[in-house]
Amino acid sequence: MSTFWKHVHNVLYKAELIIEVLDARAVEETRNREVEAKIRRSGKKLLYVINKCDLVDQKEVEKNAKNLQPSVFISSTEHLGTTILKKKILEISHGEKIVVGIVGYPNVGKSSLINALAGRGAAGTSPESGFTKGMQKIRVGTKIMLFDTPGVFPKKEKKDHFLHAKIGVVDYGKVKDPETAALGLIEENKEIINKHYQVNGDDAEEVLEQIALKKNFLLAGKKPNTHEAARLVLKEWQGRKIK
Repeated sequence: MSTFWKHVHNVLYKAELIIEVLDARAVEETRNREVEAKIRRSGKKLLYVINKCDLVDQKEVEKNAKNLQPSVFISSTEHLGTTILKKKILEISHGEKIVVGIVGYPNVGKSSLINALAGRGAAGTSPESGFTKGMQKIRVGTKIMLFDTPGVFPKKEKKDHFLHAKIGVVDYGKVKDPETAALGLIEENKEIINKHYQVNGDDAEEVLEQIALKKNFLLAGKKPNTHEAARLVLKEWQGRKIK
């Protein structure tokens, strides 16, 4: 499994609420719909945090984010909206202790958001066992624990992973991010791949999960091992078994 997806899966396992940090200057462009879909399928709550709101017109950003609910608008560098965000988190947790995962593209301001929430000197950080370097847990007060993740892949890099795997420039066993590549392949050839594996998923993630279950590729708790399923799809695509 790619480093990024390992982080996503670990955060989804540990967190009850996931915050997706978006850049107010490019709200739609900094959304990761693959991650959002996985969050929803996991049954976890999703909160959109629109950061860097001091750099844009407030009415414009509210217009751009009107369909993203629930959402909070902040400027972590100016410490605007961070109190509202804390209140929103505790509202979602009904005042109880809660573990919150943070995801987002590089440079959307995840680190500054965490620092603004925790306060200078208040964030005790430590590597979490099983996480790769860069994964940290940060306590905010007595009730909120944050898990930070490294930035997701830029869109161009995602496209390159998919293209290289699709045309076989990179052997299926050496593709760095097989899940992203397989998801792209499925999105373009959903009907063919559904038929080949005799599944009927509506979207790429669901198709990949169904393939994993059908092939008995399972993780602990009988959860679908989509990494192994992705490798299989790439192998059979490159081997021209999928027609």
